[in-house]
Amino acid sequence: MPHQVRITGRAHADVAETLARKTQDSPQAAARWHAALLDKVQTLEDHPERCPEAAEATTLGIDLRELLFGKRRSVYRILFTIEGDTVNVLHIRHAARDWLNPEDL
Repeated sequence: MPHQVRITGRAHADVAETLARKTQDSPQAAARWHAALLDKVQTLEDHPERCPEAAEATTLGIDLRELLFGKRRSVYRILFTIEGDTVNVLHIRHAARDWLNPEDL
């Protein structure tokens, strides 16, 4: 049974910030990145439990999982939880950034 994917306001803000930066360099590349990101997020509808636990999950005390998107130096972490049949995308952040803190949730 497919899960419902819910993108939180914080995750939307993460994407908007990244998209604004990418658009300054190349609007066409930014649009392609955004479309590919949304496609990747939608893959969480099917078997989101396939994704590994995020490194900071134990520290935060929640079942936080991650799905990686991108290649080489442009890898982003799609951080989410699974609650019943709903996947809650909490953050979408560059892999080079620090781990999430409790204040980030």
